[in-house]
Amino acid sequence: MSTAVLIVGGGMITHDQILPTVLQMQRRGEVGAVSVVAQHGRTVKALRDAPSIQRGFPSESFTCYPDPDSSDQTPQPELYKKLIAALPPHSLVIVAMPDQLHFEAVMTALRHDQHVCCVKPLVLTAAESRQIEQEAFRRGLVVGIEYHKRFDDRSLRARTAYRNGMFGEFRIGTARLMEKWYYRSSNFQNWCTAENSDAFTYIGCHYVDLIHYITGLLPVSVTSYGILDKYPNGREGYLWCDTRVTWNNGAALNVQTSLSYPDDGPGPNTQGLTMHCSGDGKGALLDHSDQYRGLSYCFVKKPECAGGTYYAEPSPDYFQYNDLGEQGLTAVGYGVRSVEYILRQCMQTTGTLAERQARLKELDARAILATPANSRYNELVMEAGRLSILNGGREAVIAYEPEPTVGLKEYR
Repeated sequence: MSTAVLIVGGGMITHDQILPTVLQMQRRGEVGAVSVVAQHGRTVKALRDAPSIQRGFPSESFTCYPDPDSSDQTPQPELYKKLIAALPPHSLVIVAMPDQLHFEAVMTALRHDQHVCCVKPLVLTAAESRQIEQEAFRRGLVVGIEYHKRFDDRSLRARTAYRNGMFGEFRIGTARLMEKWYYRSSNFQNWCTAENSDAFTYIGCHYVDLIHYITGLLPVSVTSYGILDKYPNGREGYLWCDTRVTWNNGAALNVQTSLSYPDDGPGPNTQGLTMHCSGDGKGALLDHSDQYRGLSYCFVKKPECAGGTYYAEPSPDYFQYNDLGEQGLTAVGYGVRSVEYILRQCMQTTGTLAERQARLKELDARAILATPANSRYNELVMEAGRLSILNGGREAVIAYEPEPTVGLKEYR
């Protein structure tokens, strides 16, 4: 019997990356029944009626919860738990909810013996990450965190070159990821608020993860300064963040994040990573401009999508639909590769409990797939970043021994 997939959350990332990837795997016979659950029927109705999904996958199907055609729009925040409980053991649960809801959703899936793919960051504290790791190992289940930039060929190439000594040692760097202004009018204004998250936690975690993925270094302190701004609904969020992460070799990475890129800007965002390194008496440089991939278009019609502009500099690398002569369209890009990789690792983790636990240790050791055990530095940075930003940008330090902890730096 083909493996069932339940996607928990029907927002932007589900529309743009997760659902198309899963439907493509369904088309190829890799997974079976697909379902999407959200709090409101209108959310899954928008997915069902999305033109890109309909054009891309005219012969594939997914079940929507709650009923997308019901006039009752009462929120059902606990519905996903009932659906998880009804799945056959060792099905696939994809958690694509707001950051602060990840822990409960992931633990619910594990308690019902389901493998999990979770969007980044996994959770917001190291203690929660440790609980997830222990429960997953006890049951022999995979928990994969979807840091899709790991599957960008640029990142893989940089990782190989750095670990072969080609760059020497990372010393100082900068990263930026500014999402478009219209994000403020989306569901972000209901959850990415000051008490729950911030721009660094939501998107800066990509580049923190990449530094370790490329270099193997560990973060040891975080200083995060956030500027409060108001959403259209009047709620406040740290929508502009300037963050410095220092590493265990003394290196420093400055990360700037925001929901500020102009809606009329030509790309979907602006983002990139620059790393300055040294070795053998020489300087070395890695410079990735991640929002511009060499394409310049000017249309006669504005694309009918959020943030569409007449002049565009699109990225063909993260996700796109191609017409390859199949029935429907073919989804390609590192966003697709990332989700496919995680789900395949889940489905390949079979056998007795002891055999599954041995495979979990192998996945942890390979460190291509981000797991709770091999990427806890991310949760420590998220925890330290939140501690710093809520204390006016004070430095928060990370300790790994005897147990991972975070605390404000003390000055004498």
